[in-house]
Amino acid sequence: MQQVVNGVFLGSIYALFAMGYTLVFGVLHQLNLAHQAVFMLGAFAGWFIGVTLGMPLWAAVIGAIAAGALLGLGIERVAFAPLRNRPDSHFAGLISSIALSIILVAVGLGVFGPDTVRFPPDAFPGGRLVVAGASISVLQLAILIVAVGLMLGLDWMVRSTRLGRAMRAIAENDRAARLLGVDVERVTMATYMLSSALGAAAGVLFALAFNSIRVEMGLGIELKGLAVIIVGGLGSVPGAMIGGILLGLVEVGTVAFIGSSWRDAIAFTLLFAVLLLRPQGLLGRVRVREV
Repeated sequence: MQQVVNGVFLGSIYALFAMGYTLVFGVLHQLNLAHQAVFMLGAFAGWFIGVTLGMPLWAAVIGAIAAGALLGLGIERVAFAPLRNRPDSHFAGLISSIALSIILVAVGLGVFGPDTVRFPPDAFPGGRLVVAGASISVLQLAILIVAVGLMLGLDWMVRSTRLGRAMRAIAENDRAARLLGVDVERVTMATYMLSSALGAAAGVLFALAFNSIRVEMGLGIELKGLAVIIVGGLGSVPGAMIGGILLGLVEVGTVAFIGSSWRDAIAFTLLFAVLLLRPQGLLGRVRVREV
């Protein structure tokens, strides 16, 4: 039971990160590979607000999410908007996002330095709870509640709000959505802001969970985020939730019962198995080729 709790806890952070990927891909059919830099800078923003400015922990989390949203707007305006009218805009945007990611990592290195920074030990709430024989700290429980709340809130927003309906219309056919009066430019910017807000939230929650923040922290989770959206189904928000938690359970179970050196091998074997047995992912839809 303890390993299940640990896996769900880790997987919720993976899912939160991956949902930023899948939101942009599902709506705009673009892959933003600067997302890992947002994850890293979100963690540093939370640390700066909480430690350097001395703000409460909740303010650090909210500040990091706000900083991520602004960063997402900047990424869309700089890396994707200027290339939108090119015939190869998707591929060009992918390369542009990689270049911007490298720039943002370099900026993070220049501003925060190469050393690992941490929150002070007294920044976290103390105490532990025992649930069904599994021990979980108050901090872990709070992080899990925030992560699940954000995921469910995003799913509700996409399904039930006017912005969500506009996103789904653009995902289906952006030209038809524009003819029907949808402000595609505005919805595109909102999509990137929401996506990066989720990435920054995942970064600061990851930093709180493991109390370790460094410039290269986004590189490892980038591949796992891509694995999650492939396993869950490209463009599926519930699929990203399930894929993230499944990956967390597989990683924790592998470390507990086989060994830590096998963790990534087993996790990506799962990815290969899904690609072979169900190429569209667990909750993805089979797409019909457009003529």
